[in-house]
Amino acid sequence: MTEPYTPPKVWKWEGQKQGRFTSTNRPIAGATHEQELPVGEHPLQLYSLGTPNGVKVTVLLEELLAAGHVGAEYDAWLIRIGDGDQFGSGFVEVNPNSKIPALMDQSTNPPTRVFESGAILLYLAEKFNAFLPSDPAQRPECISWLFWQMGSAPYLGGGFGHFYAYAEEKQQYPIDRFAMETKRQLDVLDQRLTNNKYICGDEYTIADVAIWPWYGGLVIFDQYDAQEFLEVDTYTKVRRWAEEIHAREPVKRGRMVNRIRGELSGQLRERHDARDFETRTQDKLEIAD
Repeated sequence: MTEPYTPPKVWKWEGQKQGRFTSTNRPIAGATHEQELPVGEHPLQLYSLGTPNGVKVTVLLEELLAAGHVGAEYDAWLIRIGDGDQFGSGFVEVNPNSKIPALMDQSTNPPTRVFESGAILLYLAEKFNAFLPSDPAQRPECISWLFWQMGSAPYLGGGFGHFYAYAEEKQQYPIDRFAMETKRQLDVLDQRLTNNKYICGDEYTIADVAIWPWYGGLVIFDQYDAQEFLEVDTYTKVRRWAEEIHAREPVKRGRMVNRIRGELSGQLRERHDARDFETRTQDKLEIAD
């Protein structure tokens, strides 16, 4: 434990250090600068970054296209949150909460904005009548697990991930607190997947699409460099499920979109056409330059 902290009667923002997030976090909303968003030719315009929340949407879009839903063609524009793009006036118009991902559906009149990753998944699944359970009795189960992910992931990312991997100084109390909760969530999933192929049974749904980037990332991609610390290999059902989903070609493509880290061949920073996966990954663009 560090020295005890006595909170003041009224908290004031004085540019307190927040590690890598100091320049982007603030206690007020709204735009900080004028910056229009680009608009491509496809019905769906996605403004995002290849974080787990962004990957949810690009995976679903690639799944929809693979299933033959041509109306799901999309342009994916890169929002660099480290540079503050999410505080540009155009982005704030699409998402007043200034968080990625944000979607504009240009096929409606007027265009429809959708923000919050779970809301985008549900909107697209309903729009195309896909990746929701075909049995109406199972629909509430799917939506429940979708909302489970939305409520649980902040404990994993903003809680455990922040204090274990990103905080300038490691402190035992928050790491213990959020490690315990992360392991409890992994156990919830492991038990659920003991007798179920996917989160909602035998059918692959938006519940899997929502949960996989966060918890699959933890068990198969060593997110936060915490595999050993959290003993993720003990959650064998979660690993089986995560690896099976990762083997899907649309999932592999979706994980590449708006990605700015890792192997250059796995980064498709902007996606405007299916051919971009072959011709515009970052390794090819840098060779061309």
